[in-house]
Amino acid sequence: MDENKTRSKHFLLLVYQSFGIVFGDLATSPLYVYRSAFAGRLRHYQSEEAVFGAFSVIFWTLSFFSLFKYAVFMLSVNDNGEGGIFALYSLLCRHGKFSLLPNQQASDEELSTYQHAGYSNRSVPASSFRRLPDRDKKSKLALLILVLMAASMAMTLGVLTPAISVVSSIEGLKVQSNDLNHRIMVALAGVLLLSLFVLQYQGTHKVAFIFSPVVLLWLLSIAALGVYNIMHWNPRIYEALSPIYIYRFFRLTGIDGWISLGGALLCITGIDILFTEVGQFSASSIRVAFCFFVYPCLVLQYMGQAAFLSKNFSAISLSFYASVPDAVFWPVLVIAILATVVVSQAVLSATFSTVKQCHALGCFPRVKIVHKSKWIDRQIYVPEINWILMVLCSAVTLGSQDTTRIGNAYGIASMTLIFITTSLISLSIYFVWHKGLALALSFFILFGTIELTFLFSSYIRILQGGWVPLLLSSIFLFTMFVWHYGSRKKYLYDQNHKLPMKWILTLGSDLGIVRVPGIGLIYTHLANGVPATFSHFLTNLPAFYQIIVFVCDKTVPVPFVPQKERYLVGRIGPKSYRMYRCIVQNGYKDVNENENEYDFENALIMSIAEFIQLEAEGGGSGTPDGGSIGGRLAVVKSSENFGKRFGISKSNGFEGTSSSSLNITSSKSATLVKLKMMYDEQESPEVKFKTRVQLTLVDTRYKDSFVKEEVMRLMEAKKFGVAYVIGHSNSKAKWNSPFLKRFLINIVYSFLRKNCRAPSIALSIPQTSLIEVGMNYTL
Repeated sequence: MDENKTRSKHFLLLVYQSFGIVFGDLATSPLYVYRSAFAGRLRHYQSEEAVFGAFSVIFWTLSFFSLFKYAVFMLSVNDNGEGGIFALYSLLCRHGKFSLLPNQQASDEELSTYQHAGYSNRSVPASSFRRLPDRDKKSKLALLILVLMAASMAMTLGVLTPAISVVSSIEGLKVQSNDLNHRIMVALAGVLLLSLFVLQYQGTHKVAFIFSPVVLLWLLSIAALGVYNIMHWNPRIYEALSPIYIYRFFRLTGIDGWISLGGALLCITGIDILFTEVGQFSASSIRVAFCFFVYPCLVLQYMGQAAFLSKNFSAISLSFYASVPDAVFWPVLVIAILATVVVSQAVLSATFSTVKQCHALGCFPRVKIVHKSKWIDRQIYVPEINWILMVLCSAVTLGSQDTTRIGNAYGIASMTLIFITTSLISLSIYFVWHKGLALALSFFILFGTIELTFLFSSYIRILQGGWVPLLLSSIFLFTMFVWHYGSRKKYLYDQNHKLPMKWILTLGSDLGIVRVPGIGLIYTHLANGVPATFSHFLTNLPAFYQIIVFVCDKTVPVPFVPQKERYLVGRIGPKSYRMYRCIVQNGYKDVNENENEYDFENALIMSIAEFIQLEAEGGGSGTPDGGSIGGRLAVVKSSENFGKRFGISKSNGFEGTSSSSLNITSSKSATLVKLKMMYDEQESPEVKFKTRVQLTLVDTRYKDSFVKEEVMRLMEAKKFGVAYVIGHSNSKAKWNSPFLKRFLINIVYSFLRKNCRAPSIALSIPQTSLIEVGMNYTL
């Protein structure tokens, strides 16, 4: 009984929290839908039949897409509970073999989040069409471009949504002051938006508790206003719930009515968030919140506005605020402004998440992704994107003559995203769930044809502001495609120029160089083999660390990788070489929770120590690795004894390091150690305030003396310090390459690479321990 009560409370909490994140955009649509629908020549049809027909179109559009397509069907689609365009792409990559991600290995399929009940394709006969990704590599590229197009539209919505929402809410001031200049309202909206962007770095954890109450209060307010307007102006509006009024509407308005669909579709803007945020809440909680609260409130509001307009058509330009009684005007205005701020915050967070997922899949220039433990779960902040969005949003807001133009742009971006999602679902029906081709085509025809009708009506408004999302999304798409193209070419270059193991073996256990105390972490994109960066380093400086670890930080097409399956550790060469490989597996939605580099270093050391033990015992879940000799990559954290031999102590900054560090028998003198500590503090003052996690070996009882010796050497090397070695690349296309390739690599990709974050920043590598190795790539 208590367990059921706990589940019920948790479910109701999810329902309550979903209002502030999921439904804000959809809930504020009544501010501008009717004005956008009656823009252009449709405003000449000033009759009750035209208004009733417009409401019928809006009602059935809202019901068909939000209630039927999303609430009923789309919320049932997920990738390990996650939704969105990248969840669909991930499913197609895993089960439809559409992946273009580098470093794909057989070990990927052993992840617990990789396979899904009912999605396995091993028992399904492969038809010629299902083998298309294997036969035609261009189909993989075409799918990636389609997904990136959807992502670029989602980023464009991050520009347009705050602009149209905030400006629409502030426009209510015109009702009380007809002399109010449009520029003054735009300036007020600009100040509000600038404040929103500037405060992003602080996170929303301190004010997030008011998000849901604000949206709930807004929904209750618009529902009450709708009921009032229905009763006060035209109770007959309920008749327009019949679809017959749609037929009458188009019979009356003709082509003008079809063009108005571009404005009517704004009633479903933000509907894609229901699918995107299904992982943060749950499908059932979103369904309950939408079907039993959000949907009825929206229908009542749209009915009420239509009832008001049927008797006051001249107020169409400010239909929402004009329909608000004077007695409650100011409270409604304040709630509207607060609601649009909440909407803007939710959309910005979703945009940051989209950028992060594109970056994880290797399709976005390196950016700094910030996540703090005290922030809301999954909330991230991307500084570069925040400032870019601020500039673009301010430009759209200040450059718009009215919200109708922003609405035209908003409709194109939103409906394009919805249509691409439908296309991906149709592909998933065939390639992921292995249903018949007829069913996939039926789904596409049912939803796709209606969406195309709305889309074409939207594109007629290109000259009236509709060009904005096309321009912005084209820039985003071109940037992401070029980055993916250049990164993939570099990976293929590394793959073709990796060092042969025979060459490593001929060098002997000391590799023909001086081995100094410490641990060297060599970052590489390769999951097997030895990168050319290593030989390039040794050629210029024939000395390296006693322990060598090749670290590959790779993304697997799953949303999350469980912590116990994150590290794959193996050995390169014989034991005397003291060379290891560690593959750090991440999902496209994984967020680095580590507060500093010490967490990663200690986790890595414990993983290698556990691998040494498992290797001696001949246990552990392993996977073959073509680059290692006599070794297998082991999922070390799956061991029950992982980490039990180690003790962890915490200290702030350099506290407690002076005595212990200086007593180490090291090749470094006490003076050098002190100098390094001073240098760290000067270069990174925040190091003084970081929590330093120190790792010690508590249990030294090992059955195998060789295992004990190797682990002790590992711990001793850790005391001497950890250095991070990473390649600093310079990429150029071959001189005889086609002009387009030389333009993309030498100019565009080179520009992006020089103006994005350094690899060490993107990987959170401490600058004071960084060694960069110059590399020239001829692609």
